[in-house]
Amino acid sequence: MFTGIIEQVCEVEEVEDTGQHTRMRVKKGMFDDLKIGDSISIDGVCLTVTHLDDECFTVEMINKTKNITNLGPIHPGSMVNLERALTMNTRLGGHFVSGHVDGVGKVMHKEADGSAVNMYIQCPGELIKYMTDRGSIAIDGISLTLFGVQPERSEIIISLIPETQSSTTLGGKAPGDAVNIEADMLMKHVEHLLSWETLEARGTRKEEAPHV
Repeated sequence: MFTGIIEQVCEVEEVEDTGQHTRMRVKKGMFDDLKIGDSISIDGVCLTVTHLDDECFTVEMINKTKNITNLGPIHPGSMVNLERALTMNTRLGGHFVSGHVDGVGKVMHKEADGSAVNMYIQCPGELIKYMTDRGSIAIDGISLTLFGVQPERSEIIISLIPETQSSTTLGGKAPGDAVNIEADMLMKHVEHLLSWETLEARGTRKEEAPHV
């Protein structure tokens, strides 16, 4: 579990596609407390640390993850957003983020708004139902607030404050770039419960119907 508050941006040192999975070696920067087996968010994707050395940590990404996120084209020199898993005494400055990406969106347009930058992102149509004005969303692992939802265009609008522009990779994204999207997990759980209750209700009505 994560908060969507990026701790640092680091460089990918090595990428090796073995066919079975993709191994990534990433500079660990200030993460001196990492241990093998730890969960870490890389651009919003929850991965497991499999190896450590003095300068870097290594993770292994299965082919499924590579295919459903924007990490497929990652290469040495790529800069990625990093966040360690939260602890019980962590300030929850963002929102609950699982690191399980729901889909890949595309940056459509950017515009300056004072010191902020508004970003228009097209997301998979099936995710729009989870988007609500002033609600939460994770983009490349960053906890952000939705400032606009345009269902007819499957488009959402976020606003990047100067801190987000300078301390994450999102400020450098250009129109056409792919981004990982994770919808608010609370919205998804509510939908699941309501759907389940609806199915149960339908089942009850069938049981109560008189037999002919």
